[in-house]
Amino acid sequence: MKKSDGFFSEDEQRRIEAAVEEAEKRTSGEIVPMVVGAAYDYPRAEIIGGGFFALAFASLFSWWWWNASLWAFLPAFLLLYLPCKWLIRFSTPLKKLFIAEAEIDAEVEEKALVSFVEQGLHHTRDNTGILILICLFEHRVEVLADRGINEVVPTQTWQEIVAIVTEGLRQGQACNALCRAIDRCGEILTEHFPVREDDTDELPNLIID
Repeated sequence: MKKSDGFFSEDEQRRIEAAVEEAEKRTSGEIVPMVVGAAYDYPRAEIIGGGFFALAFASLFSWWWWNASLWAFLPAFLLLYLPCKWLIRFSTPLKKLFIAEAEIDAEVEEKALVSFVEQGLHHTRDNTGILILICLFEHRVEVLADRGINEVVPTQTWQEIVAIVTEGLRQGQACNALCRAIDRCGEILTEHFPVREDDTDELPNLIID
């Protein structure tokens, strides 16, 4: 799986943090971009994939060298299972073959909800925190806003932010796209939650987990 700690260079991290600071100068809302290597480990994919390849290789070996002997197949399968499981674990393209799109969607959504709580976005003064979650393994982006925002901003509004970041990831311009998405979040929030005189920066401007 991709590592989140090296995804953005130090210069890119500073650019993202500066984009958040600039956007939050115009609003009392809090914008938190977060990058994770994966939303979940997907152990079932490793079990199923390891079993599939071990079965295929053991069947081939027993047929080729031992005339399809069951007594050769069983030990071959047992010996090959763990190496095949490790192969799936460390090969992103192979692992994705054994994960359903619905499972990925559900795990990314759950990761966003858990991170929202863990990072304290639900504790801002006016309930105006926004999480922009980038999951590298899944190639998914999830935007989650607190209840104060959802009361006045339709939830479908955040699909625009998702599209901006997703397209940037696809084009290899993740930093530029995330900065644009942050600026757009600032514009949306400013309309409903202008900055206060006593406003403070309540949350981190970038989280890499």
